[in-house]
Amino acid sequence: MEKTLPPIPAKRYFTIGEVGDLCGVKPHVLRYWEQEFTQLRPMKRRGNRRYYQHHEVLMIRRIRDLLYDQGFTISGARNKMQELLQSERDKKRNGEVMLDGLEVVEVDDMDLDDFEDSQLADATGLPVMELVQLKRELFEIRELLAEAA
Repeated sequence: MEKTLPPIPAKRYFTIGEVGDLCGVKPHVLRYWEQEFTQLRPMKRRGNRRYYQHHEVLMIRRIRDLLYDQGFTISGARNKMQELLQSERDKKRNGEVMLDGLEVVEVDDMDLDDFEDSQLADATGLPVMELVQLKRELFEIRELLAEAA
């Protein structure tokens, strides 16, 4: 059942259909998992439409892996998810940085301003407007981290 899943696009919200495609499960399965895994709480808007965020897509992929690839039961996967989330909380509490599921790129003090937005778009495959927003958010995060240090 090992199937490579598509990369998760750089979007803020995903519909249930998009999440189903990204995670290799049908929408009715996602709705069922919401009942079984209390950590999974997509935002609901007009007409009870579900909108998932990036971290929820990652969580669904982790649940899918536990159930389909590792052979856990729903109950076993629920317990494992609680253990994993508690472990992540403990690491955050101890000041450890969580990078699970992220590709780490070392930059050697290189500033993103050295690149044109179009060059970054070509290199990453992301739309220029999303990159501009992402750069802005990264600079804000860098400033917050510098203040905290």
